[in-house]
Amino acid sequence: MRIIAGTAKGVRLAPVPRGVRPVSDMAREGLFSSIASDVPGAAVLDLYAGTGALGIEALSRGAERAAFVDRSRPALTTIRRNLDRTALAERGAVIASAVTAFVTRHDRSAGPFDLVVADPPYEAPEAEVDAVLAELGSGWLPEHGWTVVLTRPVRGSMPVIPVHWHVARRLEYGDTLVLVYREV
Repeated sequence: MRIIAGTAKGVRLAPVPRGVRPVSDMAREGLFSSIASDVPGAAVLDLYAGTGALGIEALSRGAERAAFVDRSRPALTTIRRNLDRTALAERGAVIASAVTAFVTRHDRSAGPFDLVVADPPYEAPEAEVDAVLAELGSGWLPEHGWTVVLTRPVRGSMPVIPVHWHVARRLEYGDTLVLVYREV
């Protein structure tokens, strides 16, 4: 895996920890092409961060700062290594927490986040994903101009989203479905 564009273009990322399924380079490239205007200057929240590739790609493309949330120690170590490899560590905060605990209990003064990327494990229960999206819609996003990106398996069901959200883009890459949400 590598960073596709921006200040860290071409930097190879640390090996993927066991049990982590990162978004492919092709899917990441397609996603960031479709949200390119949302990234510069954005505050980014990378949930289920894994390798940190999505948040680091955003930082490389001009996002102001990024917070990376994951509960796996190997993933957290990999995110820190990748932030160091790309020389973006000063703009990234790595948070050791289960995502559901973070969005329900963490101090929301860290936000709001203009861009949220969530890449939950395919086996994550639908109820968990729905609950995370509901929490994001209640205080983690600015009033206007936000984007939430969610990855799911193509063969899965569509998540329940807050009433003021809509699917702005639906992209498929192999077995990965990338959903881009915006305000209605």
